[in-house]
Amino acid sequence: MRVLVTGGSGYIGSHTCVALMAQGHEVVILDNLHNSKRSVLRAMTSLSGRAPIFIEGDVRDAGLLTSLFATQSVDSVIHFAGLKAVGESVSQPLAYYDNNVTGTLTLLQAMQVAGVRQFIFSSSATVYGDQPQVPYAESFPTGQPASPYGRSKLMVEQLLTDLAQADPRWHIALLRYFNPVGAHPSGEMGEDPQGIPNNLMPYIAQVAVGRRPSLAVFGDDYPTPDGTGVRDYIHVMDLAEGHIAAMQTTAARPGAHVYNLGSGEGHSVLEVIHAFSQACGKAIPWHVEPRRAGDLPAYWAATDKARHELHWHTRLTLNDMAHDTWRWQSSHPQGYEDAP
Repeated sequence: MRVLVTGGSGYIGSHTCVALMAQGHEVVILDNLHNSKRSVLRAMTSLSGRAPIFIEGDVRDAGLLTSLFATQSVDSVIHFAGLKAVGESVSQPLAYYDNNVTGTLTLLQAMQVAGVRQFIFSSSATVYGDQPQVPYAESFPTGQPASPYGRSKLMVEQLLTDLAQADPRWHIALLRYFNPVGAHPSGEMGEDPQGIPNNLMPYIAQVAVGRRPSLAVFGDDYPTPDGTGVRDYIHVMDLAEGHIAAMQTTAARPGAHVYNLGSGEGHSVLEVIHAFSQACGKAIPWHVEPRRAGDLPAYWAATDKARHELHWHTRLTLNDMAHDTWRWQSSHPQGYEDAP
């Protein structure tokens, strides 16, 4: 298949592109490089033995999309492009609704004109909001996401559900991620956040490599075994395989189908710190700060639906996530700027 991957040079997108090419698919990347670096393309080419087609541009550019679909003979679209920082979305809601909602709508309109109707959407567990029980299952009603980021993801899910109900020719998967971490096992690709990391694992990695002095642990008085927040962490390579499984499964299944992509178990902040300390062979300096507004004590994914319908489940452990992240970060202390 020829697969258009929007946001394909970003963290999850780049790892998915490598996994797609490893399985023989042709990859076309559309990315505006807002939160990624062009040098990731060299890493993709090195790992895959061939280069993806790269088009620099924005999913909100309707004219560019029309040209792309007219020239590339795309069979399926995996849509990662969008803004993703929860805190930033609170201060810049219009940018998030524009990028995440308007961008998706513009992309879908171009696909409809071109007759391309398979769509894999990068959604988020934030659409569940605060649920009364764990694990979070796809059958739960969606909640009230705590940020414009989460609400933008929920809006797109609703848009896609309406589209699939109106036109049964569409084949759509809504993939609700939990907490993607890790890196390619080669150490050639990994997460390279621009500015201060918003997520736990890349922040720990930058502390371990000496770029930051200490990790802030937000709250140590939650009703969890060690008092710190518990989350479901999934290795980015398992997540990439989940997208391919969804693409293959939905090709034969019209409609919009929701799947959690997670490991099905929770790990606390202190467990993650310990695993990373073991991986890098040094203590990770950390200190406690007050809880952040909107943070939940604990949640993780129910994974039965993805296991049964996609025939997919995670294989890699928290230790794998920590070791692979450290292999990437220790060999690229400044991220892709160090890539040859």
